[in-house]
Amino acid sequence: MGKWTETDIPGQHGRVAVVTGANTGIGFETAKALATRGASVVLACRNPDKARAAAERIGGTTEVVRLDLASLDSVREAAEEIRDRHRRVDLLVNNAGVTGLSGRTEDGFEIQFGVNHLGHFALTGRLLDLLLATPGSRVVTVSSIGHRFGRIDPADPQSGGGAYARSKLANLLFTQALHRRLSGTDTISVAAHPGGASTEVFRYSSPFFRVPNLVIARLFGRTPAMGALPTLRAATDPGVKGGDYFGPAGLFEIGGFPDLVTASSRAHDVQLQQRLWAVSEELTNVAYPKPARHS
Repeated sequence: MGKWTETDIPGQHGRVAVVTGANTGIGFETAKALATRGASVVLACRNPDKARAAAERIGGTTEVVRLDLASLDSVREAAEEIRDRHRRVDLLVNNAGVTGLSGRTEDGFEIQFGVNHLGHFALTGRLLDLLLATPGSRVVTVSSIGHRFGRIDPADPQSGGGAYARSKLANLLFTQALHRRLSGTDTISVAAHPGGASTEVFRYSSPFFRVPNLVIARLFGRTPAMGALPTLRAATDPGVKGGDYFGPAGLFEIGGFPDLVTASSRAHDVQLQQRLWAVSEELTNVAYPKPARHS
């Protein structure tokens, strides 16, 4: 098989896609590619003005919903707005993320864990019935190479060092746990990571962390458009299966075109997945509907 590129995206006409953090970087490129192929794309972003400007640049059928993943009230309101506007959701791309920030969310969560994991956990749960009612729907959660350095204590998943890596490991634990819950349905849960990409996710990081990442991204030609390809493949390739994880196929998964990659052994720890799921439901007060299996 040749290199998978944006030209391999099949037509998306009639599909509704929700992309978080879609006003810049990888999220913008993901939304743009989907809209170009005919999808109706909801840009779910914290700053509506920036999102509207992005929607104008993207063109096609695009709309904006305000979503602040650092606020569970905002997550609830965004989900309600999406539900009011649409009777189906074919694709949910949990893309937005922060790194280098310290402090707490509106609900008192460590901010990187709260935004990168808990906010998306709550949003997915609140939209899951629409996804389940849409044949062939997908949840794509964007993780990072950095998940390999993550450690999670299920008794206190917000504590310890390496907050960003911990949140990105949580993304993969969530992906796999959701994959099992969706077994026997027409909805799948998959994940992707961009490799090294020059995006605004590092804007709050210290120069010690930000500069090497940007240098690596440029050396490997990882523009936001290239960084979006693993997400786009996870979202649109007809051959994708539940639980799949896509990233760049090059050296150390930093550069190259998207292909199946392997997550760390911790990401496949079923007991850790289950314990994190239970804690996430408790912290967000979002209980997932029980999927109806096909006979």
